[in-house]
Amino acid sequence: MKALLLSTFFGPVQWYQKLNRSELSFIESDPNYYLKQSYRNRCLIATTNGVQALTVPVSVETSMNGKTVRVSDHGNWRHQHWQALTSAYGDSPFFQYYEDDLRPFFTERWEFLLDYNEAIRQRMCQLLDVQPKVSLCSRPMIEKEKEENIGDITDFREVIDAKHPLPDATFQPRRYYQVYERKHGFLPNLSVLDLLFNMGPESIFYL
Repeated sequence: MKALLLSTFFGPVQWYQKLNRSELSFIESDPNYYLKQSYRNRCLIATTNGVQALTVPVSVETSMNGKTVRVSDHGNWRHQHWQALTSAYGDSPFFQYYEDDLRPFFTERWEFLLDYNEAIRQRMCQLLDVQPKVSLCSRPMIEKEKEENIGDITDFREVIDAKHPLPDATFQPRRYYQVYERKHGFLPNLSVLDLLFNMGPESIFYL
């Protein structure tokens, strides 16, 4: 299967499952189709109070050449995100094991959201031992690829959606250990960070 995906900020388990199981993943890298309140700049984590969204503030600049989506320095969001992760997962089995690998994403700066997300994807794939074949494509390139490979590409751009996800017959959330399961029950399809911090090297078996 070839999968068509949107770029994500520490995307959900479902998104990384597609990377792991697809022979080729096309990731749409066209900022002209940026969507608010999407996984492009937000992820969902489990906290003692339930599910919390971490959102990267962005600035969208429009010109004759289209849109440019930049990571905003508005507020102290990097520090706040890291504090939220530390509070939520500090007692999880593997947070301390991975924190040095992930802290730079909350201390260093990236200018463009797509570059930031791609750097995150590459590091997460390393930590998860996922070795996907990925092609970054603009929307016109994607449409051309779909025409040339009719029936060979599965489009998950609207399926894996933060607000209104569509049914996905190829994804069945599997329970794994979560720090707050006794309080909230198992919370499916959170950010892949939840899986990594709770399951560590065994995360790959859930993808």
